[in-house]
Amino acid sequence: MNNDIESKSQSGSSVGFLEEARRATGDNPTELPVPTPTPNPEVHPGATRRRFTARYKRSILDQVDQCKNHGDIGALLRREGLYSSHLTNWRRQRDTGALAGLSAQKRGRKPDPAAAERLEIAKLKKENERLQLKLKKAHTIIEFQKKLSEILEIPMDTSEMDKTS
Repeated sequence: MNNDIESKSQSGSSVGFLEEARRATGDNPTELPVPTPTPNPEVHPGATRRRFTARYKRSILDQVDQCKNHGDIGALLRREGLYSSHLTNWRRQRDTGALAGLSAQKRGRKPDPAAAERLEIAKLKKENERLQLKLKKAHTIIEFQKKLSEILEIPMDTSEMDKTS
């Protein structure tokens, strides 16, 4: 092996064997090391969920319905960047209710129908209590008027009282 090194170094090439080895490994003591740029610490935002409008869903379903040749639907899905599950869901939505099914669905908990009834019942109970109190005040005023008319000896027409109550 030493003979190979000597033969290389003694050959007529202008660059020696050791210099070739340094150049191959990138180890050159005469050059200064190049500083590597520090990576950007900023966090990139994650992917956002795509949202499709009802108009877009309908147009895609119409285009799918017009596809007649083998592979047309696949080509449409690739072109639009969609999955076959999108078509399945959108067809189901279209079948359940044209506009309501194709509009965007609100995420999160669904409203409790019993809660609306409970609110209505509470509202009606409060109104009933208010009206009961008002009726009680009206009866108190009528009783006071009767007693006042007895004290002042003013005759009261009971037929008028029956009409008001």
